Amino acid sequence: MNQAVLLIIVANVLVSMKGFNDYAFLNKYKFQVGSILSGEKVRMLTSGFLHVDWIHLGFNMYALYLFGGIVAGMLSTPYFLIIYFGSLLTGSLYSLMFHKKEPYYSAVGASGAVSGIIYSSILLYPDMSLYLLFIPIPIPGYIFGIGYLLYSIYGMKKQVGNIGHAAHLGGLMGGFGLTLLLFPSLFFVNKLMVVLLAIPILLLLIFGDKLKKI
Repeated sequence: MNQAVLLIIVANVLVSMKGFNDYAFLNKYKFQVGSILSGEKVRMLTSGFLHVDWIHLGFNMYALYLFGGIVAGMLSTPYFLIIYFGSLLTGSLYSLMFHKKEPYYSAVGASGAVSGIIYSSILLYPDMSLYLLFIPIPIPGYIFGIGYLLYSIYGMKKQVGNIGHAAHLGGLMGGFGLTLLLFPSLFFVNKLMVVLLAIPILLLLIFGDKLKKI
């Protein structure tokens, strides 16, 4: 495993464990619209290292384990870090925009960053196949990515749990854009995949604010 991926996983586990046992710590560093708009911008970063429980943490870290090494290996460790933290921040920004009129809205999770890494890895390696837990047949990476996207849209609409579903969507936008910015030859090498992954992003940017009214 790439050392940067491992360190981020360890950091998520340690910070999340602290939050599991210390509600004051969780409350101080979670994503919360009102607090962020009042000036506590650091929450847009720190919330990405907190999780609601072991299942939430495990799912995000498993996804990061699957896809993080692809990005770090095919690009570089510095580029992986740029995409990871850039996606985390775009996830927080999109979540802030979507919930800006809900001052008490709060969420935690590395979902934004992980979503960006997933989209980045699919752009870089569109022919990947995944063997996921409890599924005995290989699944194309882009199918996993689309499923993750659809679950995020559903979760954002229904506000399922204390999880940053809107951050998933903002994160994948960040991962998509940053990967193309850092590796522009993908426009020509994987043109079809670029177009396919761009379509849901464009639809979200155009119609995302209407989700609450559906």
